Amino acid sequence: MTTDFPPLLGYADRLSVRAGETVAVKVSSYLKGRYTARLVRIICADPNPKGIGLTEASLTSDFSGSYQARIQPFFPGSSAEIALPPKPALPKIFTLSAMVWPTRLESGKQVVFSIGNADSGPGLMLGLAEDGHPWVAARLADGDWAEVILKGSLGERRWARLSVDVNSLTNTLTLRTQSGVTREASHVVSDKPIVLSTETPDNLIIAAAHTPGPRLNFNGKIEGPAIQEGNFKPDESDWDQSQNPLFAQWDFSKRISSNQIVDIGPYQLHGELVNFPARAMRGSNWDGSEMCWRHAPDQYGAIHFHEDDIYDFNWDTDFLFHVPKELQPGVYGIRLEQEEFQDTIPLFVCPPQGQRTARICVLVSTFTYTVYGNHARPDYDPSWKKKIEAWDAYPWNPAEYPHYGCSTYNFHSDGSGICHASHRRPLFNLRPGYLTFGASACSGLRHFQADSHLIAWLEHQGYDYDIVTDRELHDEGVSAIAGYTLVTTGSHPEYHTPETLDALLQYRDQGGHLCYLGGNGFYWRVAVHTENPSLIEIRRAEGGIRAWASEPGEYYNAFDGQYGGLWRRNGRPPQALVGVGFSSQGRFYGSYYRRTPESYDARFAWMFEGIDDELIGDFGFSGGGAAGFELDRYDHFLGSPENTVVLASSENHNDTFVVVPEEKLTHTANAAGVSDTELIRADIVYFETPAGGAVFSTGSITFCGSLPHNGFKNNVSGLLGNVFNRFLGVGQKTTEKT
Repeated sequence: MTTDFPPLLGYADRLSVRAGETVAVKVSSYLKGRYTARLVRIICADPNPKGIGLTEASLTSDFSGSYQARIQPFFPGSSAEIALPPKPALPKIFTLSAMVWPTRLESGKQVVFSIGNADSGPGLMLGLAEDGHPWVAARLADGDWAEVILKGSLGERRWARLSVDVNSLTNTLTLRTQSGVTREASHVVSDKPIVLSTETPDNLIIAAAHTPGPRLNFNGKIEGPAIQEGNFKPDESDWDQSQNPLFAQWDFSKRISSNQIVDIGPYQLHGELVNFPARAMRGSNWDGSEMCWRHAPDQYGAIHFHEDDIYDFNWDTDFLFHVPKELQPGVYGIRLEQEEFQDTIPLFVCPPQGQRTARICVLVSTFTYTVYGNHARPDYDPSWKKKIEAWDAYPWNPAEYPHYGCSTYNFHSDGSGICHASHRRPLFNLRPGYLTFGASACSGLRHFQADSHLIAWLEHQGYDYDIVTDRELHDEGVSAIAGYTLVTTGSHPEYHTPETLDALLQYRDQGGHLCYLGGNGFYWRVAVHTENPSLIEIRRAEGGIRAWASEPGEYYNAFDGQYGGLWRRNGRPPQALVGVGFSSQGRFYGSYYRRTPESYDARFAWMFEGIDDELIGDFGFSGGGAAGFELDRYDHFLGSPENTVVLASSENHNDTFVVVPEEKLTHTANAAGVSDTELIRADIVYFETPAGGAVFSTGSITFCGSLPHNGFKNNVSGLLGNVFNRFLGVGQKTTEKT
């Protein structure tokens, strides 16, 4: 067993499934022997011993049993691969060339072009040497290599043309570079024949090489890679080789939304991308006249490759789970166990399409879970392990295993932001018992684990509920939630597509009852890849609290061609959907709400029945209070409906809380025209819709963390119970005081 790899991990090809469908499960174990697998229903994923703790129920399933353990490898690093047919054969004399924009010089050898054979490996590699200097190497007939290195490193994050002339008749390699200010050339003549491999070349790889050891991935942008017949002519002072016959040229400005690269040469040697590098990237000719790649694709002919791109591990399937049609919708886990180690793969089971088994629908935010998948937090500290061990919490943290691929809240090794996310790999922070904030005095949960506070509350209060995720909402539209009396979110439904927002708006306006129980929701716009629905793209354009910022001119998604960034900057602020929107953020601390005078109006007596307290939620397992971490507020000018009533507002937040960037105009002024202090609050709001529906929003990420307090007997639980019962049209069910 190696410490570089957790001993037992798995993932499923889907995060959500409808009853009656099938899930493929992939497992890798560094242990000898066999592992076991079984099905569990997850009720609570919070390991805090002061709460109800991890709560699960074991169930029988068709896959329960033992399986042979095996190691399944994975290979980070993006590239483009092209199969070379036997005919037409590569010319005896040709030139390889490409525009390159390197982003991590002096980080080891990096390959821009590799030509070789699947059995014998590369025969020609063009790229950068260990010190960042231009480099080319060709295999000789006796197995040795001829190499050329140009002294004089390329500029980092600067465009340059890199090319090599290969003359198999004279056994000559000539390496050339051309930047905006310099032109360099060097060559070597071998007394042994140059061969591209020991057999006929059958593959060409861009941005990597299939060597027996490292893959030598390139970090940076590549544009217009080409193969031309003939070599550079010394009398061509402008280095123009356009007169030489074209053998192949890959135009990355074509089919930008796909995973294919297009050869515009005579032989149509199209290729496929590996590990999804970033497309719709500014090319060397981008002049700033157009920000949308769809309007000037010729200026977006670059792809940004990274040595650490990894979005689908492509592990073989170990077993299938045929989900019974009669399985109750809910949150489940595929539990893997071997020796003292275990892993639980979450699975959200929805009812069969077109059917409902309950009146309540819990909308699970799997897009948000995926976008945050394997977030390696910069504040992680190994000292957290003491608490993790004491609580028997999930032991593995992505900060210690970045080679499993990090989240879109992290950076690539070259400093560029990660803009793609996928669940087809083990996601450490999508596990029962995972602690996001290991140093927190509270449970320190976010996302899946924090949302389980709501699931546990529903179970404890005896509510029947169905599960639908944003995947079904994106694919099926409003029909995925139509007919439910009540639809509720969890703590943080942050990432949405146009399809998911449209569906929620239609549900609301057709008379549905919508509960938004979180904060910082409906915030970022994302796109789903049309060829690989497990892949999500985020462009962090102007505005918003951003882990990184997209480069100017790269604000439009490659997947759908639409402007990325905040939904607010796309003309759809969350206030227009649920009455509140993101206003302030601090560290993981929670405060309380104070009821407004409007909440005592007779019209809202039903909501506060059994609650005499003026302060709501001055307790909780998330931050210590129901109003914390990320706060949403009412704003009429941003679309909060006219009839929205603010029933409670939070106060007394500590000095870590600040106004979010999109609210600020200058260092002294904000868009709302009030003091910053007034914007640091969470609002509980309520409004009714003309079709007979209603919306209840809490405006805080930590709200659900207060539900389990005192064995679920508290004013947050009572308030939510009153709202649910009103929406469901049933008698009073929860009237507990703090």
